[in-house]
Amino acid sequence: MSDDRFRALVLEDDPDSAEFVRIALARYGGMHVDLAGDAEEALAALRRSTYDVLVSDIQLPGRSGLQILPEVRAIDPTLPIMIVTAFPTMNNAVTALREAADDFLVKPVAASTVVERATELAQRARTERETSRLRILAVGAHPDDVEIGVGATLAAHAAAADELVILTLSGGSVGGLAEARHEESLAAAAVVGARLVHLDFPDTHLDPAAGVIGAIEEVVAEVAPHRVYTHSAHDRHQDHRAVNGAVQIAARQVPSLLCFQSPSSTVEFAPNRFVDVDGFIDTKLRMLAEYVSQAHRDYMQPDVVRATARYWARFSPAQDVEPLETVRDSETVARTSAVRAVPAVDGQGSDAPVRLPDTAVRIPEEAVREANG
Repeated sequence: MSDDRFRALVLEDDPDSAEFVRIALARYGGMHVDLAGDAEEALAALRRSTYDVLVSDIQLPGRSGLQILPEVRAIDPTLPIMIVTAFPTMNNAVTALREAADDFLVKPVAASTVVERATELAQRARTERETSRLRILAVGAHPDDVEIGVGATLAAHAAAADELVILTLSGGSVGGLAEARHEESLAAAAVVGARLVHLDFPDTHLDPAAGVIGAIEEVVAEVAPHRVYTHSAHDRHQDHRAVNGAVQIAARQVPSLLCFQSPSSTVEFAPNRFVDVDGFIDTKLRMLAEYVSQAHRDYMQPDVVRATARYWARFSPAQDVEPLETVRDSETVARTSAVRAVPAVDGQGSDAPVRLPDTAVRIPEEAVREANG
């Protein structure tokens, strides 16, 4: 049976306070609780896993709980944040409000209050994620094609709890043992919680008219994706071009179709959408690391992957970017909530993530008294 308990991350450097919150949320709130003692540990946990609520102190070793809020929002725009602090100054409260924290509690605080507020926020996050969840299909000719092209983008989708399916059309036997590459593909998909559909069309001989279109149509009909990622037509590899043509036919009713870059892309590859993947390159590298049989290839090396993401960032205010060519991208797939799960920048400007809190942060009475003298 799957564990559908709420998941909470508690960022607190004081061991006694951390244990108090952990026990309250686990014993009385029925939550799965992870603890982080500093900002960097918390950010690493957020990149590894999806949580329903973050409970954070302000005063921490290194960076404060308020200073990291923009990074937390970049990793997971849907995550509710509850600040619990013994320093309820007006400056702290206003900063929390400015950075879109969802609640502000003052120590000492009753366990029942912590559980009540955290559960309320976690439930709201689950509801928002379910109603705004996208179904994503990524189609590649060979094992590792999708991960190379949009691995970090898929990691960003995973952080937003979107449903991910990877369709790989051949076993990749020309580049290695098909059985080994299949196991590698399963492991890579598991890194971002994607479901793998792995077919066995002949490597280097993919032909849209020889069943490939029909096979893709079957997966599209099953998944009913809001968005499809696949190869660009501007590619030297015949299989990549064949998959592009087949997907354009098979996914003709899908609102959004975007094409990624491959190591064999030509100079005609002309992206007009640049996905902000700050914080997700490490996840992409974990996916690629599963392809042990391909580790000797230059384009699989971490420095090349990082340099490529940094190069495309020159077209974006982000630090790391994955480039995409737009075949179509209907506005009907835009999220109806105030959260954009996969921030992106197009050639005309930015549509970076924006999150509008449903309710204002409760400014504590202590802070109001301080401001009023």
